[in-house]
Amino acid sequence: MNNDDRLAGYDGARVATPLTAAGATPAPSAAPDTKSLIGLAVAAIVVAGLYLAQDVLVPITLAVMLSFVLSPLTNLLRRLGLWRPASVALSILVALAVIGMLGTLLGSQAAGLAADAPRYADQIEQKIAGAQALATARFDAVRRSLRIPGETLAPAAAPPPARSGSRARATVARVASASPQEPLLVELAQPRTSALTVARTILEPILGPLETTFIVLIVAVFILVQKEDLRDRFIRVFGSTDLHRTTLALDEAGERLSRFFISQLGVNTCFGLVIGLGLWALGVPTPALWGGLAGLLRFVPYIGPILAVVPPLALGAAIEPTWWTAIAVGVLFVVVEPLTAYVVEPLLYGHSTGLSPASVIVAAIFWTWLWGPIGLIMSTPLTLCLVVMGRHVKSLEFFDVLLGDRPPLSAVDTFYQRILADNPNEALANAERLLAERSLLDYYDTVVLPALKLAAADQAIGKLRRERSVEMSQSMLAIIDELSEHVDAVPSGAAAAAALPSGAAASHVAACVAGRGPFDDAVAAMLAQLLRQRGVTTRLIPHVAASRDGIATLDLAGVTVCVVSYLELAGMPTRLRSLVARLRSRLPSARIVVGLWPEGDAMLRDAKIQQPLGADAYVGSLRAAVDAVVSAAAVDQKPLPVVT
Repeated sequence: MNNDDRLAGYDGARVATPLTAAGATPAPSAAPDTKSLIGLAVAAIVVAGLYLAQDVLVPITLAVMLSFVLSPLTNLLRRLGLWRPASVALSILVALAVIGMLGTLLGSQAAGLAADAPRYADQIEQKIAGAQALATARFDAVRRSLRIPGETLAPAAAPPPARSGSRARATVARVASASPQEPLLVELAQPRTSALTVARTILEPILGPLETTFIVLIVAVFILVQKEDLRDRFIRVFGSTDLHRTTLALDEAGERLSRFFISQLGVNTCFGLVIGLGLWALGVPTPALWGGLAGLLRFVPYIGPILAVVPPLALGAAIEPTWWTAIAVGVLFVVVEPLTAYVVEPLLYGHSTGLSPASVIVAAIFWTWLWGPIGLIMSTPLTLCLVVMGRHVKSLEFFDVLLGDRPPLSAVDTFYQRILADNPNEALANAERLLAERSLLDYYDTVVLPALKLAAADQAIGKLRRERSVEMSQSMLAIIDELSEHVDAVPSGAAAAAALPSGAAASHVAACVAGRGPFDDAVAAMLAQLLRQRGVTTRLIPHVAASRDGIATLDLAGVTVCVVSYLELAGMPTRLRSLVARLRSRLPSARIVVGLWPEGDAMLRDAKIQQPLGADAYVGSLRAAVDAVVSAAAVDQKPLPVVT
C-alpha cells in the first residue's frame, strides 16, 4: 500500500453537506473565498506598484538602509553629548569621507591598471593560444592511437602565431599597400558643437548616480533627525490598537537590521582586506582594487564572491608565463570565502540571519527581477524586514512561515504528520535529532504523547478510520522498538536517577495495561520501555488480554503496580471503571495507577469523577507514571498475592 492509499484513511476534508430539503441533492460547493481573492489582488497591486515606482522607491529604500547603518554611530554621538542635528551631520560626513577615500583609492588603482591593460591582454591571448595548441596536439595524439588501419590522417593546421597590437597593425598596413586599388580619401567634417552640448555629453552619464546619491543622503538625514517622530506616526497609522505589539515589531526590526548591516559591513570589509593583502603577497598588480571589489561584491548573495575572483584570476594568469599565480589566487578565494561564510559570519550573526537558505535565493531572484542590481544587493535586508513584520502582524504571518528560518511545524505536528504519511523512518530521524538535546522521557512526554493525543482525537470524531489507526499504531511500535537501545545524553530529571535495588527488581513486576483505544498500545509500550531502563521488570498487557474473557487466564504473578493507559477517555468512563474493577479483583493489594494523557486532562482535576473509577492514583505524564511505579515498587519488597 503506497502513501496515497494510506493517507486516504485521513478523511479530514469530508464534512457534512447541508441539504435544502429532505432527500434533496447536496448544495453546490461554495464560491472561492472572497478574502483570499482580495489578498491576491492586493499582492498583485503591491508588486506592480513596486515595479512601476522603482525610480522613487529605490532611493528611499537605500536611504532607510543607510539610516540603519548610521543609527548606531548617531546614538553613540548622542550619548557623548552632541545635539541630534550635529550628530546626524557628523555621521553623514563620516560616511561621505569613507566613501570618498574608498573611491579615490579604487580610482587610482584602476588608472594604474589601465596603462598596462593592453600588455596583460596580449599575454592572456598568448596563453590561451598555447593552451589551444596543446589541447589540439593531445587530441591528435589520441586520434592517431585510435585510428583505423588504412585511414590517412591529415596533419592539423598549425595555429597562427599570436600577434601583439603593433605587429598586427604592421601586417594590416602591408596588406593595404599591396592592394592594386588606390584608397579613396574621405574627410569627415566635424559638426559645430556648442559649450552646452559638450557639457551635456560630459555630465549626462554622471548626473543619474549623483542625483540618486543626493536624494539618498537628504532622505537619510531626515530619517535620522526625525527618527522618534516617524516611529510615532507609523504606530499611529498601523498599530494604535495594539501599541505593545507594534512597538516590539519596530524595535526588533530596527535592532536586527542595524546589527545585520553593521556585522555584514565589518565582515565584508575584513574579507576585502584579507583578499587584498593576499593578492599583494602573491604579486598581483593593483591588489587594493581587487580587495575593495571583493568586499563590495560580497554584498551580493551567493554569486558575489564568484564574480570577485574572476578579474584577479585572469590577471594572475597574465603576469607570468606559468599558471602558478592564477592557481594561488584561486586557492586564496577558496580558503578565505568558506572560512568567512561558515566560521566568522555564524559567530557574528548567530546561527542565521533569521531567513531560511531557500528564501534567500528566492528573494534574490525576485528583487533582482523587480529592481535590478540594486534589488539584488538589498534582497536580504528587505526580506528580513518582511519576516520581522510577519512575526508580529497576524495578517502577514505567512511571510514568517515562508521566508523565516523557524520550523514551519512544531515538533508535535511534525511527528503526527510523519506518522500520518506512513513515514516512520523520517519520524525516527527527527527523533534522533531531538534526542541529542533532550532525554527520551522528555521526548515521549512533550512530543509523542501530544501527537498521539491528536491522533486519538481525530479517530474519535471519525477523521481517521479504524484500520488506518491500527497501521499508525504499528508504525509507532516500530519506532519505540528502534529507540529501545537509546542512551540519554541529557539527564531526564528525578525519574532518571530513580532506580530499583537489585532485589526489588527481581521480585516485583509492573504491568503496563493498554486501554481500548488504538494508540493506547503505543503509550503502554513507551512506559514499559522507560521502566525497564530504570531496572523495573515490566509486563506489557494488551487490552484484549485484560478483557472480561481474558482476565481470568492472565498471568499477573509478582505484579505490584498496574498502570492503565487511556489516551481518549471521552464517552468511556464506564469501560475504564470496568477494567480497573477486573484488575482489582485479580490483584486486590496491588497499586493501580491510571494514566490520562497528556497532563491537564479534566479527569486529573475532578475528584468526583476519579472516586467511582476505583484507582489509587491518576497521572498525566510518563514522568509521573515512572516515579509512581518506581517509588511503589521500592517501598514494598514482598510480591503481592494474585487472586485466581
